[in-house]
Amino acid sequence: RGVGGVEMAAGSGGPAARELFAEGLLQFLRPAVRQLDGHVHAVRESQVELREHIDSLATELCRINEDQKVALDLDPYVKKLLNARRRVVLVNNILQNAQERLRRLNHSVAKETVRRKAMLEAAGGYPQGLPGK
Repeated sequence: RGVGGVEMAAGSGGPAARELFAEGLLQFLRPAVRQLDGHVHAVRESQVELREHIDSLATELCRINEDQKVALDLDPYVKKLLNARRRVVLVNNILQNAQERLRRLNHSVAKETVRRKAMLEAAGGYPQGLPGK
């Protein structure tokens, strides 16, 4: 017997018990994957906004530098801003790839849930006392 009966449900209860355990596990993971996907999406949006602000600030610094009567060397600051922008774009690309993987995982979880429900229904339904949905 495992923790909370998990080992028993997954290993010794037959195919229906294993299917029920797998479906429960999928149902448990789905909200976490969706929540994580939502957070990644929000971070990506803020990264785009940050990149736009960096671009605007770099443009404004260049304009100020051109308009100044006293020679101010703002080039190092512009370069730092452009470097920060490059890093923001890199992080955004990483987040975009992670979000795509999450989307595929979520799709796979949904597909597997449908497949397992169909298998359970074809095998005679859910064990007695458990809801069908």
